[in-house]
Amino acid sequence: MGFITSLTRMWLTRTVRPFTFENTYDQVLPFGECENLGLYVHIPFCKQLCNFCPYCKVKYSPALCDKYIDSLIQEIHLIGSRHTQRKTVTSLYFGGGTPALAANRIKEIVDALSAHFIITEGIGLELHPDNVNVEMLQILKDAGVTKISIGIQSFREKYQKILGRKKMDAGAIGRALAAVPFETVSMDFIFALPGQTYDDLRSDIDEAFSLGANHVAIYPFIDFTFTESPVTAMPKKEKRELLDAITRYCLDKGYSRNSIWTFSKEADVNYSSMTRENFLGFGCSATSLFKKQFKINTFDVAAYCERIRAGQPATSLTIHFTQRQRMIYWLFWTAYSTKVNAGAFEAFFGVPLKKMYGFELWIAKGLGFLEEQDGTYELTLKGAFYYHYYEHFYTLSYIDKMWGLMRKEAFPRHMEL
Repeated sequence: MGFITSLTRMWLTRTVRPFTFENTYDQVLPFGECENLGLYVHIPFCKQLCNFCPYCKVKYSPALCDKYIDSLIQEIHLIGSRHTQRKTVTSLYFGGGTPALAANRIKEIVDALSAHFIITEGIGLELHPDNVNVEMLQILKDAGVTKISIGIQSFREKYQKILGRKKMDAGAIGRALAAVPFETVSMDFIFALPGQTYDDLRSDIDEAFSLGANHVAIYPFIDFTFTESPVTAMPKKEKRELLDAITRYCLDKGYSRNSIWTFSKEADVNYSSMTRENFLGFGCSATSLFKKQFKINTFDVAAYCERIRAGQPATSLTIHFTQRQRMIYWLFWTAYSTKVNAGAFEAFFGVPLKKMYGFELWIAKGLGFLEEQDGTYELTLKGAFYYHYYEHFYTLSYIDKMWGLMRKEAFPRHMEL
């Protein structure tokens, strides 16, 4: 898998040079020059550590959580205050972990961010099913949250057992959502679990919409090397058949496809912290993407708090992109939305997309991966599956290596991908 991604990287960047990360950081982060900037906040605490989850997380303790939030707010002011004017941004997303464990301080965090940023497209927050009750939802809504994403994974008890989840009260979730409405209610599911069928996945989607969701995300199970999950990945042929079948079902129902594996009842309903040109992250393990660099904060909660208390950014690793490297990153995550607009590429980079990747686009169209209309390239069903398939290689070759290292060392000296 490393060979395939390395070969692809060399071809698309036109160099054998790897993606090289160094233990360096800027005192003033260059987000002021970024258009369409989004914000992300990571809260790493969970009451139970699910063995299939790869994200940065630690066991919840009220005292540790409060100490961390204090440092988080300090980081927001530390980074934000180095720009004299409030920056207009698109959206703010809270991820984790289980952000609801810090529900009583979410408004405090939003207020800190609002001192430096003007948020124009709403605030999203991830929820564990156990946290979906009227009291919790009202606290979040009062704090300014407009979008929620509930990590259901599956309503089917057999898959809940596989994932180490307890049985949930779907009816109670539906009643709470009806009592406290949000602009977007997304529900996350995992597909490609052992023995999972089209009927299993379809019934999960139907139940989600019947309970009040207006958006669903169907993420593939990925077997990261550093997790302890005993789940076996589904074979490629079965996975493609399942993804194609559920995609056709959603499209036939009239749902809008927002990305490779997300669907909504209305075209303007969305929940995604990834498909953004630039973003600025706060908290341990949070990443930031700017015009010419990408950085990632330390995964270590204690090291994060110590660095912030010293008045320094919590950056662990930074890569300064070549132009071609930045183009690949832009194309990869833009394609996640299933569409790539040539005009948007040229506006961002100042060079036509066809001039840089005309041959690759011609090949992709010839293979039936893309269709082009008025300067927009859209993934076909075949193209969407192979995007997913390559994303799996990318994840295991790059993200798995990066996160695996970051979980062991607070501030690694160097990393090549």
